[in-house]
Amino acid sequence: MVKNFMITAICLLSMWTYSQEIDIKGNVTDKDSGTPLLGVNVLVEGTTKGTTTDFDGNFIITSVPSDATLVFSYLGFQTKKVNVAETTDFNIQLESDTQALDDVVVIGYGASSRRKITGSVSTVDAESIQDLEPINAANALQGTTAGVSVTPQSGSPGAESNIRIRGISTNGNSAPLIILNGFQYDGGLNSINPNDIESITVLKDAQAAIYGSVGANGVVLIETKTGKRNQAAEVTYNTYVGLQQTTRKLPLLNSNEYALLINEKYGNAGFNLPFSDLSQIQYNTDWQDEVFEQTTIISNNVSVRGGSENTDYSFSASHLDQKGIVAPEKSNFKRTTAKLSINTDVRDFLNLSANVIYTNNRSSGINSFGLGSVLFNAINIAPTISPNRDNLNGTIDLGNEVVNPLTQINNTFNDFESNRLSGSFQAELEYIKDFKLTARYGFNSSNLNNREFFPEFNFGTNKVFNRPFNQVNLNQQEFYDYTFDLFNTIEKTFFDDLDVTFTLGMTAFRTHGEALFGSRTGVLRNSYEFADLDSATGLGDNQTNGSFVSEFRRLSYFSRVEFSFKDRYLLSVINRRDTSSNFGPNNSTAWFPSVTGGWLLTEEDFIGTSDVLNFAKLRASYGEMGNDRIPNFLFLSVLSGEATYVLGEDQELVNGLALGPLANPNVKWETAKKFNVGLDLKLFKRSLDVTLEYYDNTREDLLIPGIPTSGIFGTAAPGSSAPTINAGTVTNSGFEAALGYSKDISEDFSFNINYNVSTINNEVTQINGADVIRGGQFGIGQLPPARMEVGQPIGYFYGLQTNGIFQSQAEVDAHPSQLQLAGVEARPGDIRFVDINGDGIVNQDDRTSIGDPIPDVTMGLNLSFNYKNFEFSAYSFANLGNDIVRNFERDQPNVNMMNRRLNRWTGPGSTNTEPRVSAGATANKLFSDYFVEDGSFIRIQTISLGYFLPTDALESIGISSVKLYGKVDNAFTFTEYSGYDPTASTGAPIGGGIDLGFYPLPRTFSLGLNVKL
Repeated sequence: MVKNFMITAICLLSMWTYSQEIDIKGNVTDKDSGTPLLGVNVLVEGTTKGTTTDFDGNFIITSVPSDATLVFSYLGFQTKKVNVAETTDFNIQLESDTQALDDVVVIGYGASSRRKITGSVSTVDAESIQDLEPINAANALQGTTAGVSVTPQSGSPGAESNIRIRGISTNGNSAPLIILNGFQYDGGLNSINPNDIESITVLKDAQAAIYGSVGANGVVLIETKTGKRNQAAEVTYNTYVGLQQTTRKLPLLNSNEYALLINEKYGNAGFNLPFSDLSQIQYNTDWQDEVFEQTTIISNNVSVRGGSENTDYSFSASHLDQKGIVAPEKSNFKRTTAKLSINTDVRDFLNLSANVIYTNNRSSGINSFGLGSVLFNAINIAPTISPNRDNLNGTIDLGNEVVNPLTQINNTFNDFESNRLSGSFQAELEYIKDFKLTARYGFNSSNLNNREFFPEFNFGTNKVFNRPFNQVNLNQQEFYDYTFDLFNTIEKTFFDDLDVTFTLGMTAFRTHGEALFGSRTGVLRNSYEFADLDSATGLGDNQTNGSFVSEFRRLSYFSRVEFSFKDRYLLSVINRRDTSSNFGPNNSTAWFPSVTGGWLLTEEDFIGTSDVLNFAKLRASYGEMGNDRIPNFLFLSVLSGEATYVLGEDQELVNGLALGPLANPNVKWETAKKFNVGLDLKLFKRSLDVTLEYYDNTREDLLIPGIPTSGIFGTAAPGSSAPTINAGTVTNSGFEAALGYSKDISEDFSFNINYNVSTINNEVTQINGADVIRGGQFGIGQLPPARMEVGQPIGYFYGLQTNGIFQSQAEVDAHPSQLQLAGVEARPGDIRFVDINGDGIVNQDDRTSIGDPIPDVTMGLNLSFNYKNFEFSAYSFANLGNDIVRNFERDQPNVNMMNRRLNRWTGPGSTNTEPRVSAGATANKLFSDYFVEDGSFIRIQTISLGYFLPTDALESIGISSVKLYGKVDNAFTFTEYSGYDPTASTGAPIGGGIDLGFYPLPRTFSLGLNVKL
């Protein structure tokens, strides 16, 4: 009896002892450097109870069972487990996990250790994206990734960006392939919440050959954030409010200066002076002040992420509201996103995951770029006109294009909305040890709705904006695409020294689109409120309807074999077979092979490692990739043209359809042949990372439309044109270097410096069937200013070369005649053009190369410092050696002018750069290097200063960290270009670098708050 009682008592005491709960307080540091680690996950094993360390590495976790095990996990460090009952010291030191740090590079249909990557791959991590916090995720690549150029299509809210990897190789679509969580994404990166992005990886060379027919322009792989295993739910809330303003105003003439120069113009032409009495000028309107405004931008983002031992999850939502710095009520952008991901191990051999992203974009816009844009009118309208003058009749004649920009804004009505659902579902089955089968279905579904209203209005006699009747346009489009991947990955080791990874798979891609659109006149009350097709009452030819259906399919098979021998000799062989519906039966299928190799030099005994040299890898690659992104069905004859037929007994003329552009049954892929040699180094105890590369990309069989064809084929008929043929070759070559240095000076101070530089040498080496391909626009009625021509960079500027200003009639008489240029002889004060061909006459045959829109060098310099609770970062980038065409000044006698025209030629010796002013005919307006400027610039893109609140006061209310920060975006730009923004470009391969009145990128001052629970 006593014995049983004692046993029972001991058992109860033991149970009570092991069921005690205690509060644990501790600290987590890096074992190598002793630096406190922020954000380490501390979890009670087998539960969802946990916390994360604060800025000083401290943590508190309450009510922990005394028999529990704490799990400490942190990216880049080995996970550590501590038995609570076996220790009283919770000052934990985590060891670096070099292998874990390496295994973070996504390379398409899998990932690879960074040390074993044999291609040219660059990555931007979540920390850099968070520092930049761009509105458009594409801008996170600018200045952070060598060889990648990102230029905005406009500074207006919601505008997309042009991404170019290692130059422009084609006259067609030069955009890289975007892969989001493993599937093709064509929605524009402005539809993705940057806060959701974990990493952006750029494949620049033959490594991209795994994507075959769509990898020619490079590949951008985006991985979004997921939860972490063994982590309690982590809630974050990020918000900022910003004030936006223009970075500059153009130096235009005021009313008095304007009137003086206009009078001088008319006097030099022998005409009556428009301003006979300057004292009668009533207005001195600064039109730029009238159209530019200070506006706001507001962003909110919330996320919940966590996981158990077998499952991790992530949910996030965001809302962005950005007003334009021009006409904010008519130019704005709102983006709302929601993202859900879950990843679970159903069994030890089966993993299931899903990612779903919803985006709603709503925007309104003004005419923001080009002749007739709001800023174009603000630059060119006379300052002597009242801002309240809607109809310009009775004012000075500004031609038929220039109108009051405020009136233009008031008469602009449009609304665009897109709803996009994108996602992927993936299953991974390890059916045999080291044999893994992956099936993934990715999709994009989008619905786009656009409504435009043009009210009846008279801006003045003969103005091109005049509308004798109102009109409403409605456009509804729906697109759906899917990507289905099925691939098998085998990882085996042979003879202890040879590691082999073999991937074999297939991809099916299909996209389908439909649209309905219509136009009607007679909108009730001439009001946007009633702008609908149903209520419009107009009759006549302007009542139109239309629709289209698009379809595209691609079927691909691919394989990749990766060898690693003795962890020092690396080889990767890729082959892909693509079949595309964009090409006819003769050329619908093509093969795209590549090979990459690497040599880990520091694994050799005769090199080894030291305190200076810690890692060295030499690598090289060569591969072929394609480009099939061209209009559909160019190999078929389509009834898209127009013709008039004689039909019936009465032989009546009937309008009908006819063949459109001529078919080319032999049209085939563009092929990119990419060669790359690189050297990767880690020096001084891995503090300094160095990457050096040389690349040579040759694009063959460029798909070029409009090569001249005999008129016997009917190409001059309405709607018809010459066929698209494979007819050109372009090469890009250059060097890249990336250097990164990081150092922990003390427990309180650390810093990182990253610098990259890239050179580009672009040349057209072949065009079949034509001497040149022309493009771009300058002025009205002038010859195209840009060309594609053998021996020149693609899209170079072609015009007259100048040689100063004629100072006297004797100089005019001694110079070859310029009569053929504009029908009048030159006079003193006019531009002197060079007789390039030496035939004694200056005419359009004397045009020559006068500029190149492609920069010779691009650079990026990024800094970050951490001192105690303070965090500072600065990002900058530069383009050097590119030219820009100044094309925002209208060629009309009475438009306003830049104030440099005050330095015009007024007599011998007065100037040799600015021609005289004249209202008469001159050749000065013709496209020449007078309008070409150096577009080089250095831009400090982002400056950010943050402060982490001390955690002592936060722990009691369950908050892990709070960061307050201030940030300036588009802070400073150093350039000699006289326009609004040196990044101005149409983005076209032939015709880019021409500034038609670019909507400038705003400078934004932001205050933000990041809270983590």
